[in-house]
Amino acid sequence: MRIASYEYEGRRHCGIVEGTVVRALPDGTSPLDAAATRPVGPAVPLTDVRLLPPLQPPTVRDFVTFEEHVEGVRRSVDGASGVPERWYAAPTFYFANPYAVYGAHDDIPVPPGSAVLDFELEVAAVIGREGRDLTPERAREHILGYTVFNDWSARDLQSAEMKVGLGPCKGKDTATTLGPYLVTGDELEPYRDADGFLRLALTAEVNGEVVGEDLLSHMSWTFEEMVAYASRGTWVRPGDVLGSGTCGNGGCLAELWGVRGRRDPPPLKPGDTVTLTVEGIGSVSNTVVGGVDPVPLPAGRRRGRERP
Repeated sequence: MRIASYEYEGRRHCGIVEGTVVRALPDGTSPLDAAATRPVGPAVPLTDVRLLPPLQPPTVRDFVTFEEHVEGVRRSVDGASGVPERWYAAPTFYFANPYAVYGAHDDIPVPPGSAVLDFELEVAAVIGREGRDLTPERAREHILGYTVFNDWSARDLQSAEMKVGLGPCKGKDTATTLGPYLVTGDELEPYRDADGFLRLALTAEVNGEVVGEDLLSHMSWTFEEMVAYASRGTWVRPGDVLGSGTCGNGGCLAELWGVRGRRDPPPLKPGDTVTLTVEGIGSVSNTVVGGVDPVPLPAGRRRGRERP
């Protein structure tokens, strides 16, 4: 099942995608409850609606599960080489901003103060049932479905922030694309390989030119293992989004910059369109537009050490 959130004739709807049309579910139906609900609306061509993010997540965890991405971006962002041995110990993640989620075809503003904007091609799992301290075997039944995930990244802000030893912060804070639909897990089972990974083809294009291609099965952890780790000592709850991390072989520009030793292709600028396609799920295509100037703040005060 493909579940869409969309605007049509000035109203917001949740519906089921059937080929090239979408049929609305009863008013008030959540995307998380859509699989158990029958459509009631007429068939509306997808070309006549504005696709919204398939859901508004309460939390967004973004993992880092592709070795090739880690190696390339480390070289680009902080000049280091290789993959840290510690990386293999656990599927590391950070919390992204659930208030900065965009739909499949929305314009993406340049983050304030950034001149080095990048995309990141990922797939996200969406939690459908709450749980904690899950095993990977139990975790599968807690995953409702999957969607395309573009983790827009201000590389100049990210590089500066991470020198403090925390972050990323504003480097990852202003835009995440989810879409075009929430595809339930049963639809993707035919793509699952013997090791439990989803073997989906991933493609990234900038202005119609392919810059990256990979397989989702190149992840070093399965989504079930990621969910189990996320639930360790805490809860995962319906609507939580868990990103795979960026794929390799051109899943973002920074990886290519690290491999090539130069910014080729160049950072994204207003007017550039990024299209990310995931086999079995669909495509999102967003155009970069100008953003706002940052509100100026003073530098941190250097304080004395006088004690009361």
